[in-house]
Amino acid sequence: MQSHAGPGRSRRSYDQFCALARALDSVGDRWTLLIVRELLAGPRRYTDLHADLPGVSTDMLAARLKHMEAEGLAERRRQPRPATGHVYELTARGRTLLPALTALAAWGAPALGKPRPTDAVRAHWWALPLRDAVRRALAGEGSGHVDVLLPEGAFHLWLGEPDATDAGSVYAEGPAPGGAAVRLELDADACAALADGSLTLVDAVRTGTVRVAGSGRRARKLRGE
Repeated sequence: MQSHAGPGRSRRSYDQFCALARALDSVGDRWTLLIVRELLAGPRRYTDLHADLPGVSTDMLAARLKHMEAEGLAERRRQPRPATGHVYELTARGRTLLPALTALAAWGAPALGKPRPTDAVRAHWWALPLRDAVRRALAGEGSGHVDVLLPEGAFHLWLGEPDATDAGSVYAEGPAPGGAAVRLELDADACAALADGSLTLVDAVRTGTVRVAGSGRRARKLRGE
């Protein structure tokens, strides 16, 4: 990739009149798509991003965020009072990367294997593949929140499109505000099987690999009732 100067342009470009090359000019650098993954949870402080991106240096994270701002993928804004400091969040264009990240997660899932001794683990890193699995199982049931509980932590999913919620978040830490009609309990092995397609959510619930709590229509559908 060649270097370029100028406001609003990536520091490096493939200089190819090709949609894929243009996309990689914006998001092809190391860490960029993982930052997008984190910001799909909604506005995040710099310190929170750094904590959930183990291995990235502070200089690298700052440079990637600056690049994402220049590319129109993310923006930095001051938090409303009484909170202090700034947060980063995806722009509308940045949120349109959700299908690409979902597809990449599905493509990479068969290569996961078992966690390596050096692998960091965060519960919410399963959010995108689990959201995809739940949406397939609940096709036609509309939007809603789903709580997910793993031994490593809890998060909640939003099944609608990302622009349907505040700041376009599709998942966030902890239980859904106001409660969710469905709660899933499972472990990392079940998440991996759901992610690589070797297990469907319906079959996982039927065999007890995934436990479903809730009495509403969506919960009953997942339990096959």
